[in-house]
Amino acid sequence: MRSSELLGRCENGVWIYQGIPYATLEDRFGPPRPPPSGFRDATAPGPTAPQAELAFGPELLAILGPGWEPGPDYLTVDVWTPDSTARDLPVMVFVHGGGFLGGSGQASMYEGTAFARDGVVLVTLNYRLGAIGWLDLPGVPRNRGLLDVLAALGWVRDHIAGFGGDPGNVTLFGQSAGAMLIAALLAVPGAERLVRRAISQSGGAHTFRPDQAARVTAALAERLGVAPTGKAFARIGDADLVQAVSGLRVDTRYDRSLGVSPFKPVVDGALDLAPVDFLIGTNENEADMYVFEPVTDADLLAAATRRHPEPEWLAASYRARFTRPAEQLSALMTEQFETGSARLAQAHRGRVWTYRFGLEGRAPHCAELPFVFRSGPVHDAWVRFATIGDPGWAPLPELHRLSG
Repeated sequence: MRSSELLGRCENGVWIYQGIPYATLEDRFGPPRPPPSGFRDATAPGPTAPQAELAFGPELLAILGPGWEPGPDYLTVDVWTPDSTARDLPVMVFVHGGGFLGGSGQASMYEGTAFARDGVVLVTLNYRLGAIGWLDLPGVPRNRGLLDVLAALGWVRDHIAGFGGDPGNVTLFGQSAGAMLIAALLAVPGAERLVRRAISQSGGAHTFRPDQAARVTAALAERLGVAPTGKAFARIGDADLVQAVSGLRVDTRYDRSLGVSPFKPVVDGALDLAPVDFLIGTNENEADMYVFEPVTDADLLAAATRRHPEPEWLAASYRARFTRPAEQLSALMTEQFETGSARLAQAHRGRVWTYRFGLEGRAPHCAELPFVFRSGPVHDAWVRFATIGDPGWAPLPELHRLSG
């Protein structure tokens, strides 16, 4: 599908195409299939993946997007590209966060005008969420949301030249769940043929082992009163699956991530990533988004138990460093979360650059996103990395401090 086969719109020197199908689903729990061909109106957003309204305030609507906009053809991409005859432009493909439970590439935060004005073709995408995308079920493909992103990258390889992009210069970047997904995707054989560079924003190498995922499957099956099989879950409607997942909490220790979702990519063994150039980082106060007063010592110990085989020792180390339980809990969750990114950086076989993002005051989870998608020093570093493979500072072992 070339851009000449799409009806887009041009705004302030940037062409925008929305709701372009990169794949279709013949079966919600099956692999993505090639999309239909033919001319398409791409002037308005398409539907979004089934999802519940996430329990965050209205200030995060720009990041999470419109919620569930029903429709069968939600495996779509949006594209921003300069209004010019330029060719072989660097391409950046963004994978949204949302705890593998919610979100959309159509969220207003991910508007790509700033990238296009800097000579980058930006692609955002939707992928399957919740149980439909990530529940580990016998008899159906594993990590279906990841398969969707691979299909989107295949679409980029085959069609992005029609938008002025270079299919050989693709930078895959994502935040939170999107970044965790990228780490798992880069372990798929042949990933280096689709991706030249990658950026992990507040994600790291957080995955579930099959035994951890099996506990989630068993808990959800019990809640629904069905067998833990793909055949049984196929009979459950989208709305009932979404409702059943809401509030599901399962013991999946030792999960060093922020711990707010029952889903992760399921990986049997250590990740062996394609040796692409990799930019990896976190925010200074990731867990502030999830820690609310009142916090008790029991809350601290529970968080330590989820993350470490010696929870009393871990909790004591934070009591010694911080006075208030809320500070102790936020620091514990943030620093344990950071270990996923640090381990990913240290284990990666390719070139690695690392960063820590801060603000005056505090920088919680998601705080870097406005600075990535709007013009400024952080945005410029991302564009530079996608264009020449260097964000502007020395690679590992340097940890570069970024600020908004």
